Amino acid sequence: MTRWIELDGVVNMRDLGGLPTRDGRGTREGRLIRSDNLQDLSEGDVRHLIEELGVTDVVDLRSNVEYEITGQGPLRSTPLTHHHFSLLSEDADPSATVADALAVSFGRDDPVTRDAAFWGRHYTGYLTKRPDSVAAALAAVRDSTGGAVVHCAAGKDRTGTVVGMALAVAGVPEEEIVADYVRTAERIQQIIERLVEVEPYSRSLPTHSLDEQTPRAEAMEAVLAHLDEGYGGTTGWLTAAGWTEADVEALRVRLTS
Repeated sequence: MTRWIELDGVVNMRDLGGLPTRDGRGTREGRLIRSDNLQDLSEGDVRHLIEELGVTDVVDLRSNVEYEITGQGPLRSTPLTHHHFSLLSEDADPSATVADALAVSFGRDDPVTRDAAFWGRHYTGYLTKRPDSVAAALAAVRDSTGGAVVHCAAGKDRTGTVVGMALAVAGVPEEEIVADYVRTAERIQQIIERLVEVEPYSRSLPTHSLDEQTPRAEAMEAVLAHLDEGYGGTTGWLTAAGWTEADVEALRVRLTS
C-alpha cells in the first residue's frame, strides 16, 4: 500500500493510516502524517494539507538552531496549532545560545561511521536525554483535533523515533513499524539533495555518504528493543514519563478509532 503524499515542497511525507494492528483493526488515515521539513510548502500544498487532509496540528522536532536559521515556514501563518519540541540535549540548557548549539550540533568533526548501530544509539539517546520532548510530542499527537504532521529535517531520525513509538502504542506490530521506518530509504537521495546546500545542514551532510544516511532496519529495532527491555514497551516508557493509563488509551484511540 502506497501512502506517499506528493506535494511540491516535500519529498518524504506519508500518511501512516492503513497499517495493521495486533487486534485485527488498523491505523486511521489522516490522523498521523510524517514528513521532512515543511519550509518549502507552496500555497497549494498548504491548502491541500488543511482543506483536503484535515491537518490541524504540526509537531516540529527540529532543534532550536534549525528553527532559528531556517525559519517558521508557511504553515505558521495559518490557524493550525503548532508545537515545537527539540530532541537535542543541548537545547535543554536555557543558558545555551543558538550559536553555541550550532557549533555543537553542526560544526563538529565526527569520525564515527554512521551505521545502523550508530543510529540505534542516536535514537535511544532521544529517549534518555530528552524524554520531556518525546513525551510532549506524543501528547500533541494524542490531543490533536484533526490530522497531526510530525516532522524534523529529513523526516527520518527524530520523526522516525516519535512516530514509531506512536505506532507501537496503536498496536502496530514491530515488523510493520520497522518497515515504515525503512521506507524512507526509497526517497533518501532526494531528501539529502534537498538539504545538502541548506544552512545548517550544509555544515555536516557533505561529510557523510548517502549509505550512512540510509535507514536500516536494525536502527529502529534497537529503539523498540530498548523500550521493551527497559520498560516493557512504549506504554511502560510513557508511564515512567508521567502518562496515565487513560493518556495512553487516548493516543491508541486517536490513531485507531
